[in-house]
Amino acid sequence: MAKPTVKTHFTDYFDVPRATLEKAGAFNISLINDLPLFIDPFLLFNSQNPAYRQLHDDIIKYLRFLRDKAATGSLHPGLIRAWYTFAEVKQTWLGFSQVGNAGHGLGRDFALALHRNLHSVFA
Repeated sequence: MAKPTVKTHFTDYFDVPRATLEKAGAFNISLINDLPLFIDPFLLFNSQNPAYRQLHDDIIKYLRFLRDKAATGSLHPGLIRAWYTFAEVKQTWLGFSQVGNAGHGLGRDFALALHRNLHSVFA
């Protein structure tokens, strides 16, 4: 008896040849796993586009804000959740899967570790 195959990627599930996706410059996303994608802040920093460079500056400004909050010690769990967790932006569909587009993002454990250590990283 043949072993059933699980269609885990876009090309498998929708029966699209991989070459078609490659020709279009598209990423063959997994339908069951979160995508390990991120925006490299150095690409923003080195961009010729002033709007992208401003995004980089805003990221640095926010990291300074978080560093300063981390230096104050403990915070209410609601503030940690609001400031230090980074949810997926649903409108980008980078968290797309067979059951939705929420993705995992960086959750509570990441937030607590960042808050606990951020002030010492920049000491």
